[in-house]
Amino acid sequence: MDEQLKYTTISAPGTGDFRDRGSKFLAYAYPVFTVEEIKEKLQLLKKEHPKAVHHCLAWRLGTDGTKFRASDDGEPSGSAGRPMLGQIDSLGLTNVLVIVVRYFGGSLLGVPGLINAYKTATQLALEPLERTEKWIEERYEITFDYPVMGEVLYLLKQSEATVYKQDLQLFCVVVAGVPLKFKDACVKKIAEIRGVTIKPAE
Repeated sequence: MDEQLKYTTISAPGTGDFRDRGSKFLAYAYPVFTVEEIKEKLQLLKKEHPKAVHHCLAWRLGTDGTKFRASDDGEPSGSAGRPMLGQIDSLGLTNVLVIVVRYFGGSLLGVPGLINAYKTATQLALEPLERTEKWIEERYEITFDYPVMGEVLYLLKQSEATVYKQDLQLFCVVVAGVPLKFKDACVKKIAEIRGVTIKPAE
C-alpha cells in the first residue's frame, strides 16, 4: 500500500446556523494545527457568547487519526461532540476544529433532537467550505550559522517545506515541516552543509 502523503483540511474558517424550537445552534469551523490554537479559539468564542448555555466542540488533529476530542459541555452524553466529530470524519477532514454555541430556547429537544441539531449545524459550517489537500510533513529543527542561511532556506523552499519558526541572528534556528515525499533527500542535503545540525523538532 502506498504511504499516505497528503491530507485534506479546510482552507478557511466558516460558520453555520441551525435553529430548532427556539434554540439557536451557531457552528464555527476552523483550520487548526495545535491544541493551543484550539484552546485560544474556544476562549474567544466564550468571550463572544457569554450568555450561551453550551460551547460544545469536536476536533481532529494530525494525519494518523489518533488525536481527536469530542466534548458535550454539559449536554447529555454523546448528544453533541460525537455527532459533530462524525461530520468532520464523514468529510475525511483533519486539522479541523468545530465549536457549536447553543442558546437555549425554552423547549427541551431530547437526545435525538440534540444529535440532529449539533450534526446539522456542523454540516452547515463545513460543507460549503473549500477543501484543500496538503502535504503530510515531518517537523525538523535546523540550527546553522548565518553565512549558510541562503543555502538552507533554498533547500527548504525546493522541498515545498513550511517554515513554522525562524530566528535568523548570527546563529540561526529554523523549525520547518518537510513533506514526507521530499523528506529523505531534503534532510540529507541540509545535513551535508557545513556546520548545520538538523534534528526532529520537539
